[in-house]
Amino acid sequence: MTKRTTRIGVAAATIGTLAVGLLAGCSANDGADTEGMSTLEKAQEQGSITLAIASEQPYSWVEDGEATGATIAMHEQIFTNLGIDEIKIEEVDWNSLIPGLNAGRWDAVSAGMSILPERCAEAAFSDPEIMYTTALVVPKGNPKNLSDLDAVAASDDVTLAVQSGAIEEGYATELGISNTIQVDSATAGIEIVQSGRADAFALTAVSMNWMTEGMDDVETTGAFVQEIDGVEQIGAGATVFRQEDTDLLEAYNEELAKITADESTYLSLVEPFGFTAENLPPSDLTTEQLCSGELG
Repeated sequence: MTKRTTRIGVAAATIGTLAVGLLAGCSANDGADTEGMSTLEKAQEQGSITLAIASEQPYSWVEDGEATGATIAMHEQIFTNLGIDEIKIEEVDWNSLIPGLNAGRWDAVSAGMSILPERCAEAAFSDPEIMYTTALVVPKGNPKNLSDLDAVAASDDVTLAVQSGAIEEGYATELGISNTIQVDSATAGIEIVQSGRADAFALTAVSMNWMTEGMDDVETTGAFVQEIDGVEQIGAGATVFRQEDTDLLEAYNEELAKITADESTYLSLVEPFGFTAENLPPSDLTTEQLCSGELG
């Protein structure tokens, strides 16, 4: 797999400056001259928008002082087309993404977050952007012979690491897997397997394949779609907005549709980060279906 980073540069007519560590508690778009404007209007007036990331590769992370990743690449194109030339980045832990969004600390979440009913009750999700499968990170040689979460559930001597708030944590709960360790990031999940404190770590397959490439002490299992009570759990990620920011959501979805409607355009943005045509959401999959829980 060849890795290439899409960097947020300073050239004119592209998204410009990376800013990490905005003042906590401050609105992402403060300013008396924007009073009464919507978030979209403020962002267009000021020429900048603030996105939160959880530093999960290959979706969105900071490398050498620059934001990069598949969702960053999509956002670079979308927000530029909306007349917003600067993206500011706030790095936070996963469980702070939606609370900080609703507190006004950033304008949207760029983390490939799975669309789940309980999350839809708290925030608004864009149209689906990325389809997901799951994989396990295990010690080299897979000594416990684990293939999926069903195999974990069937084993009495397996300790599973899960990322707090991630969809795989929910899978583990639904399957009755009680011998778990919660971690706050994908990196921490891999490290806990490397240390021997856990026998496996479950997260999205594309993340685990990307992040473990070149590691000689762990490997990933084959990608799988988890079943719960005989129902395949269809997972799709999206960008997250505040529920009241309807004009921003609608404008974003219009630009997103130009990307997801054309496979070559989609792949030109996300393929450098390990994504394939399998990750392109089908045209008949909707956020409303996923928010209602109709698809698993």
